[in-house]
Amino acid sequence: MIVATTIEQLRDALAAGKKAATGRGGKGEVGLVPTMGYLHEGHASLLQRARLENDVVALSIFVNPLQFGPNEDFARYPRDAERDLAIARKEGTDVVFMPDVTVMYPRPSQTTVSVSGLTESLCGASRPGHFDGVATVVSKLFHLFDPDRAYFGMKDAQQVAVVRQMTDDLNFRVRIVPCPTLREPDGLAMSSRNVYLSPEEREQALVLSRALGRVDGWLAEPGITGARLRERIVDTIGTAPLAVVDYVEAVTYPGLLPAGDWQPGDGTPLLLALAVKFGRTRLIDNKLIE
Repeated sequence: MIVATTIEQLRDALAAGKKAATGRGGKGEVGLVPTMGYLHEGHASLLQRARLENDVVALSIFVNPLQFGPNEDFARYPRDAERDLAIARKEGTDVVFMPDVTVMYPRPSQTTVSVSGLTESLCGASRPGHFDGVATVVSKLFHLFDPDRAYFGMKDAQQVAVVRQMTDDLNFRVRIVPCPTLREPDGLAMSSRNVYLSPEEREQALVLSRALGRVDGWLAEPGITGARLRERIVDTIGTAPLAVVDYVEAVTYPGLLPAGDWQPGDGTPLLLALAVKFGRTRLIDNKLIE
């Protein structure tokens, strides 16, 4: 496994990996897993999928300041480089890119990437500018790695929709591969931010997966709509005293349009998405009904 901290090292490592792969009779295809580090089993599952489908598995670890607001947790976002590299090595990663901020942004950036339409609702409404930061750093990573495939977890379904739209609009040749949300044994969606939760907050946070887990049963009720599903989820979350709802929404996917009148069988995928705070920790989760 090659660990690169500069763009030059990254390009050399990718070139060497592709050459070795083609020498073994492969196509030299690159699969990229972009992350902010503090890896968990969810990230590991993305690396495993990339290993199955590509000759060269590449991982980026970069806590991107552009996607954090002024009052958000950039400085305290969990970091553990040694642990991350151990996980990457265990999963057979070929190239790890771990730049610092001065490598990715050597000077104040005057160019950003903005995806309109998909970024004003859900997390975009409560975190203005967040998805501009995501789109900008992902576009930079796509230029640097030139991957054949890039792997993203569906826990952040809005991010997947934004990245797919950007990829289509700007004609990146990469294929975006959405991957299922991984959960802890008790149902909580895996997240690097889970480490922030106190024991009591951690226990009450299970209300999120419980609410989403009841959706399949609710779908069988006559006359159920997107609006009623949303109300049921809000009511269930309300049983946890520490839960402070940022949003619970029913929207189409991937268009992210309001879908209160959605009904089962109408042919449009429905995304039930939520963001809820427990103490200082903001958690997101969702359920996609296809």
